[in-house]
Amino acid sequence: MRSTCVSTKPLWPAMSKLLEKPMTNASETKIHVERPAPGVVVVTLDSPPMNALGAEALAMVISVFDNVESDLALRCMVLTGQGRAFCTGADLKAASGVAAGAFGLMLDRVSSARIPVIAAVNGYCIGGGLELALSCDIRLASTKASFTAAGVNVGLMASAYSLPRLIGVARAKSILLTGLPIDAIKAEQYGLVTGLCEPDALLDTALRLARRIASRAPLSVEATKRVAGRAPDLSPTDARPFQSKELQVLSRSEDHREALAAFREKREPNFHRK
Repeated sequence: MRSTCVSTKPLWPAMSKLLEKPMTNASETKIHVERPAPGVVVVTLDSPPMNALGAEALAMVISVFDNVESDLALRCMVLTGQGRAFCTGADLKAASGVAAGAFGLMLDRVSSARIPVIAAVNGYCIGGGLELALSCDIRLASTKASFTAAGVNVGLMASAYSLPRLIGVARAKSILLTGLPIDAIKAEQYGLVTGLCEPDALLDTALRLARRIASRAPLSVEATKRVAGRAPDLSPTDARPFQSKELQVLSRSEDHREALAAFREKREPNFHRK
């Protein structure tokens, strides 16, 4: 039986009413939030039957990310789905313009999050759900997961920018232009995901990775995410001053001094994001 770390109990008291509020025409929609380890938060999409997200559910996710951004004790997130799907994108039964705008705002929140976000892709990852996974920093997948760039199947377009940047234009076009699914094995071969897990082990594996990231120097992790995220768009000439500015700040941090002291004293460092 799959072990999970999800809960309907909200992480932030101010979000209680929002997380428990029934959705219009989707009363079972919930966003589960839990803090299973120091510095780690798990966010689980739960919108039966396939985790398509309507406007209210998207507002919930955005609100979660707003709270994560302001909680400096948090250092890494795991994002996953309940049931047999990770996410199948915006709810197509909703007004398409509203859903598309809200979904785009959510994707921006994910990609620009202060902390690293690990996608634990547990099942179907379709359309906007693939865009959501691509917005995360690291992707792990269940061996039963599948990935579909479904834009051409519904007269729309999605992942045409982000997918080629990740796996290359030729492979991306074979996925984007056909609208056919690829399985988890091919996704790993293409570099879309960085690891495969048996379904029962997916969340535990993602949590181990999240705990490792959360144990590293937080300011360094955040700076590394910023620089690595911009790296594909910067020339070496532009990258040097950008990276140098980040390093100057880090070199003066208390965490850097703590790391040097821990190295001398042969112990694990204790970082405080200072």
